[in-house]
Order: sequence, then structure tokens, then C-alpha cells
Amino acid sequence: MHRSPLSRRLGTALVAGAGVLALLAGCASSGGTGGSDTDTGDAGVEGKTIAFLGYGDTNPWGAAFNADYVPALEAEGVEVIDYATMDPGTQVQNFNQAVAEQPDAIVVALVDTAAMVAPIKKAVAAGVPVIVFDGRPDPAVAEEEGVRQVLSDNAALGRFAAENIIEGLQAQGKDSGNIIVIKGTASMLVTQDRMEAFTEALEGTGYTVIAEEDGNWDPTLSGTIATSLLSKFGADGVDAAFGMADYMAIPIVEAAKQQSIPVGPDGLIVTGSNCFKAGIDSITAGELYGTATEDPETIAAATVDYTLAFLRGEEPERVVTVPSDRVTAETVDTFAEQCSFA
Repeated sequence: MHRSPLSRRLGTALVAGAGVLALLAGCASSGGTGGSDTDTGDAGVEGKTIAFLGYGDTNPWGAAFNADYVPALEAEGVEVIDYATMDPGTQVQNFNQAVAEQPDAIVVALVDTAAMVAPIKKAVAAGVPVIVFDGRPDPAVAEEEGVRQVLSDNAALGRFAAENIIEGLQAQGKDSGNIIVIKGTASMLVTQDRMEAFTEALEGTGYTVIAEEDGNWDPTLSGTIATSLLSKFGADGVDAAFGMADYMAIPIVEAAKQQSIPVGPDGLIVTGSNCFKAGIDSITAGELYGTATEDPETIAAATVDYTLAFLRGEEPERVVTVPSDRVTAETVDTFAEQCSFA
């Protein structure tokens, strides 16, 4: 059998997420097969339908996730109704439409966590299962019987970013310092959970967040914000920066370089997260200090496996969290392949 590039990418991601997928394997029937290695489709899911409300392709992480997740399910004979979007209002409308169509499941990444409470309750009342991926749903619906979750470890990602900054500043001999943060969409628990863990990890360190801006997971907007903040505070007024995704951290690096502000271990300490190839390359080049895994391919592979297990009726764990790892210059070689598909 010749494996497609998609299959090879998912295969690598499956290895990276082995701890999570082991939980699902324990629930699988003896005849079950994974989504990436089947030639003729999975008879247990053939003809099943899901409504997919992932992040829109305008988001770099979403585009990479979608490029893996949707084809992998379709290869198994699952019909995927694609409602992906980054617009909160449109997502609510699409979700309500999906409920009316009564698919076998709705798979969703929540663009506005609070706004999706009522639609999720509507799905539960209508008997339509909901699988939430990446960020957790609002506590008001998280415990509903019809709601399942495949989550990124967002608290770990926030903590790793703080550890990167702390390590970098301590290596410079600084016991205090100013930090700017360009975060993802503020209405998402993905963002809120990372910021809470980031802030907690900094408590008592002497390092202070002096600016926290909503970059809306947008690399162009992140670059604009970074340019403005670095101009406002000056080269001596900012010691470190956190871009909540690699594609938000790299624009901070570029904005600093444009203002002749040194970056790297001996300059401005910049950390990312949601590792991408550009982030790995920047760490290798000695500019970005660090990042963390939570690459879209690993999350896609875990979500594919979970979705197929659910559609087969295998009753996987209701909440699964995909582990992440901290990445710095010391560990970059270990995670370079995992982080270089997007």
C-alpha cells in the first residue's frame, strides 16, 4: 500500500499524540482501524455524516488542521458538511443549521465560547452529539451528556510560554522585566486558559506584563500591534514578548528587527506556541527563544481518531486532552519534524 502525504503526516502526528490515542485504543473494538491507513474505507462509518464547524482557512492553524481532518474522514466514507469559519456570528448560524440537518455528530472549534452555549444546548436537546476540539466549551454545557471534547492542553501552553520567558531573562541576569503579550481571540477559552496559566506562572518572579493585546490569531494584526507596542515602550522598555502562536510571535521578532532591537538569548526574549515550521526555523536561527507543540497535525490526528471511534459506537472517553511539550533551542531537534508540517 502506498501512503499519501496526508497519511504520512497523520502517521507522524499519531506518534506524537500516542498518549492520547492509547486512551482511545482501550475503547476500540478489535476490528476497528485508524483513519489514515485504510484503503477502502471503514464499513463501521461508511455513510455517516458530520457537520464540521472548525476554524476557517483564513487562520493558519485552522487551515492546516482542516487540510488533514476533512480528507481523512472522507477517505473512510464519512460525509463532511464543511461549515468552517472564523466569524463568531456566522458560526452560530451555521451551528443552528447543522442541528436542523440532524447529522451523526457536530464537530466544532469554538470561536466565541459564550456565544455557543445556547446552540450547544439546542443540539443536546435535539439529540445531536457535539464533539468540541481544541478549546473547552463553557462550563454551562461542558458536562452535558451529549458533549464530548478533544482538547489541547492550553494551560500547559501558557505555562510553557512563561517558562521560556523566565528562563531567557534569568539567563540574562535580570530579576525583573517588562513583558508584552499579543494573544489570540479574547472570547475563546483557548485564549483565556493560556493567559491564566501564563499569569500564574509569572507570579512572584518580578517579571510584569505591561501590555496585553488581542491579536485575534491574525499574523498581520500581530505585526501591527507589535510595531506599535515596541515604538511606544522603546528598546529599553520591553524585555520579553509572548505571541500566542508561532505565526503571531514571528511578527514580533520582525517588528523588533525593523526597529533595530536585538532578539534572541542576548536580546528581546520572544516566545511562541502552536509550533509551526517558521517557529522552528526561527529558534534554530537564534531569534525566537522558544515555543510549544500543539501543532495542528497532532490535534487533527487525535480528533480524526476520536471522531471515527465515536461514529463506530466505541464510546471513547468523554474528555481527552492532547499533551504538549515545551520547545527551546535545547530540544528543538526533538520536535522539529512534528512542528514542520505547517
